[in-house]
Amino acid sequence: MLTRKQSLLISAQGIHWSQQRILAAASQFCMLLVTVIILTNIIITLGERRLQEDWATQRYSELQAVGAMISDKVTFQQFRTQMFAKSELLKHYLALPSQENREKLLANWNILVDNIPELLGIALYDPQGQHQFATSNDFGKDSLPAALLGPTRNMGGNEIYTSPLEFTPINGQLEPYMYQFAWLENPNQSVRGYLVAYNSMSTMLRSIKPAYSSKQAPLLMLDTQGLLYAGAQSKPEISRLPETMGGSLKQSYPALWRKMAMSNFGQFHGDVATFVYLKVELTTQYETRREYFLVSYIKNEDIAAKFAQWRNILIAGAILLTLLASIVIFLTHLYRLVQRSREFSIGMTNRLFDSDVGCIIANDSGRVLIANPAASQLLTLPLEDLSDRSLQRILNLDDDQYSEFLHKMDTEQHWQSELNTETTPYTWLKIRVRIEVSIDKKRHYMLVTFEDISELKQSQKEATLNALLNDGPVANVLTDAKGLVVKSNSAFKSLLQIEDNEALNVNHLLSEDFSKHWPQISQQLIIQGSWKGQVFANTSHIEDSCLQATLKGYLDGAGELEYILCSFEHAILKPENRKGSTLVPQRSTIFNHKDDLERYFNNLTQHCKDFSSLLMIDISAEGMLSHMSDMGQLESRQKEVEVHLLRDLPHRYQMSHWQLGKLIVVLPDTDSDQAHYFAIETLNKLNDNGLGEGIHIGIASYQAGQNLEQFIANAEVALKRAKQTGEQNICQAYTRQIT
Repeated sequence: MLTRKQSLLISAQGIHWSQQRILAAASQFCMLLVTVIILTNIIITLGERRLQEDWATQRYSELQAVGAMISDKVTFQQFRTQMFAKSELLKHYLALPSQENREKLLANWNILVDNIPELLGIALYDPQGQHQFATSNDFGKDSLPAALLGPTRNMGGNEIYTSPLEFTPINGQLEPYMYQFAWLENPNQSVRGYLVAYNSMSTMLRSIKPAYSSKQAPLLMLDTQGLLYAGAQSKPEISRLPETMGGSLKQSYPALWRKMAMSNFGQFHGDVATFVYLKVELTTQYETRREYFLVSYIKNEDIAAKFAQWRNILIAGAILLTLLASIVIFLTHLYRLVQRSREFSIGMTNRLFDSDVGCIIANDSGRVLIANPAASQLLTLPLEDLSDRSLQRILNLDDDQYSEFLHKMDTEQHWQSELNTETTPYTWLKIRVRIEVSIDKKRHYMLVTFEDISELKQSQKEATLNALLNDGPVANVLTDAKGLVVKSNSAFKSLLQIEDNEALNVNHLLSEDFSKHWPQISQQLIIQGSWKGQVFANTSHIEDSCLQATLKGYLDGAGELEYILCSFEHAILKPENRKGSTLVPQRSTIFNHKDDLERYFNNLTQHCKDFSSLLMIDISAEGMLSHMSDMGQLESRQKEVEVHLLRDLPHRYQMSHWQLGKLIVVLPDTDSDQAHYFAIETLNKLNDNGLGEGIHIGIASYQAGQNLEQFIANAEVALKRAKQTGEQNICQAYTRQIT
């Protein structure tokens, strides 16, 4: 375990397991665990595969020996069949076919069958291939193949024909067998008969297998078409193998059969077992080859059971290796923590005396041990004067205050205060003192820090002055763009008699007419920056009273209205203000879509339509749309014109947007002369406000049976004439009734 040779000055110098360090160590432990698990699984898998390969190699050698023994036995059986064909008893019977000679021959054959396990029986056929007699009724009843009889045969004399494997039922079970065919010829090579010996393949395999392999190792024999001829005496341990004699491996296990069909020998690693196969050739005779597959297998779980001891050793070694590596990881992190704690101690000391924060270390009696340059600068004392100086003198404490300071440090272990230096009266210092104990609990230190809070004091002073200035007789309130109050002074709350805990909205506190015109007022604040007018208070606490309102808008970086500063004062109520203040627009609705204007026009009474006029106002100055960047300028100009038009627009008139730079005003129950006078007055007011440049107005009167589109088309004709004359900005068209 790593230990320190020197005691710690403060606890921060000790070994601390941070969250990042814990996460790093945990991630390394997890990576180690995953790596060990993966490597262990790989080694176990490779070990089991190596054991499978060793078993397969050994089993392949055994299959080669079994195949050689089967070939030798078949060859020996051919020789034995030839001896049967040349026996004296058979020749004697063929020379004198009497019942007595037949019985002697059968008695001799029965002795041979009883003493030779794989010999199932012997049969004799006449020259025509018809069965004469046999040692057993299980064979010989079928006639011989025609290809082996007659002059067209390819074999004869001392040659022996070996048949392919076939099945016959013996004692209720299918028995795989092959028969050997011998020609019995006269001296003149004429056929006297045929001798057939039947041999059991399963008996032959049972006699060979124990000498070369254990009883637990299965041995299957299949032909080149995948049919099973031996090895199905008991139900197979693998479900994909044929369960009965004559079953097809091609159908039950196609993947294994494809592997076997492509080569004469090899291995196949399946999901549940490992197979070894070998193709053996029993005999070759002219165009016919007797080839069969010998197959053996071992289950993977048996391999795993054999490898269990090594698996346990590997797992135990992996666990031990993981524990050792975990200890190494832990000790490595601990070593780094110790090293970093030492580096931290040195770095802390450097930062303590090189930072902008003034620091002093004093002993438990209040005598300064050392100070940094920042403390010397803040206290305006040289470093050499600070050393060995008392904290009482530095903190400007009298004896009683210093005694209270020491008592508080003994009881609470910390103390803080503010200090105004004498040399620079505008400099305020925040002083914090705390006790730090060494790790051996024998030494106590006072750590004193100084922080310049002059700016904070100045801000507090300015905030106090702002509060005093704001606490005046004028009601001020700061709202957002929707009218929600952000901050207000006491005069505003006193004026409208509201409580502090109420959710305030200027629109709800003032008259309904003011709320309706709030969007237009907001537009004017965006365009001009201010708005003035007389409004009425509308609260449950006080009766209606007239207020002089001054609104000033503040925009954000995107040019949108962010805050509104509202000032309210009592005002003398003017008679015209009851009917509607001239400073507040009379209408707040501007139709933005043609459908809205069309619904408004259609809802007018027929009398209003018959005597109505329509003004089309073009507000685009000459050359204003010479470039796409002028569109923003035109939109701003259009908003200004709309605000001024809405301010004096009579209540019965309706304004609508038509196109960019064009406005439509519908004047119900107004003839062309009245419309002309209204246009002249409107143009004069715009000129007075500096907005009359480039303004053209076209006037049209309603004609009987017109719809809104025709009405607007006539006004456009008048507008074109107003632009073409160049002398006057107002022109009329279609103002006389058509009779």
